[in-house]
Amino acid sequence: MKIARFEKVSEKQFKEDLPVFENADMMEYGEIPLPKRATSGSAGYDFYSPVEILLKPGESCRIPTGIRCQIDEGYVLQLYPRSSFGFKYQMRLLNTVGIIDSDYYNADNEGHIIVGIVNDGNKDLPIRKGERFVQGVFYRYYLAEEEESRKERHGGFGSTD
Repeated sequence: MKIARFEKVSEKQFKEDLPVFENADMMEYGEIPLPKRATSGSAGYDFYSPVEILLKPGESCRIPTGIRCQIDEGYVLQLYPRSSFGFKYQMRLLNTVGIIDSDYYNADNEGHIIVGIVNDGNKDLPIRKGERFVQGVFYRYYLAEEEESRKERHGGFGSTD
């Protein structure tokens, strides 16, 4: 069963959301690959870093992936560090688990998936341009009987208060 579709944000949105990395090796917009599973049995869709970075212990940054995802209502995309980065470098997501709601696709930033990471380890954390660094897994979710939310999403991070 297919419940979602990955696509790129516009080139304009991607450039607006790019952080400033001194002397960073950056992907061109046309080079950004869509997330994909490594094997037929993989649950997670790998996301690729569009920039070469080196995080010192304790440092953090936000990485714009250039990707958005159209998700059927009733499903959510959750983002996690790839195991190798967690085990080797103690890389963590700044918000522990990234939650991409189905209505995020229509956010003011085109639903651009931006991943905040932190190096919680004691050695430098290198991420090469084009390297898979986080993975996204789709889950079904359910509503409580008391559900009354009718609010519309507009912004990105923290937009629902």
